[in-house]
Amino acid sequence: EQAVEALASQKGEIIVSNGAAAANALGLTTQVPVRSVYLTSGRSRKMHLGKQVVELRHAPRWQLALANRPAGEAVRALAWLGPEKADAALRTLKRKMPPGVFGELVAAAPQLPTWLAQSVGKAAHG
Repeated sequence: EQAVEALASQKGEIIVSNGAAAANALGLTTQVPVRSVYLTSGRSRKMHLGKQVVELRHAPRWQLALANRPAGEAVRALAWLGPEKADAALRTLKRKMPPGVFGELVAAAPQLPTWLAQSVGKAAHG
């Protein structure tokens, strides 16, 4: 993790955990990612850190918008879960997240794809 953070600052890239890791951290799934995969604003590539292989995958700007903030972790988790599971996951997140963090997610809705923005709006307003 520290090596990835160092790379991000060295290269001037945004590098964040992937959606599966974010969903696990938020308690939205019990699946534990086996491989180290991160999302980046840079190009996709694999790096060898000692014996571990770390995969960096280029991600769309909306998945990186809130970077390492809790609301950004929620965005990546929701993207990984997909449209079918987003509404239920958002109900869970609304209960679990502090209101300010959920509010940050709601404020970011215009940057999100339509399916996700609509789900966030539904969770926020009704």
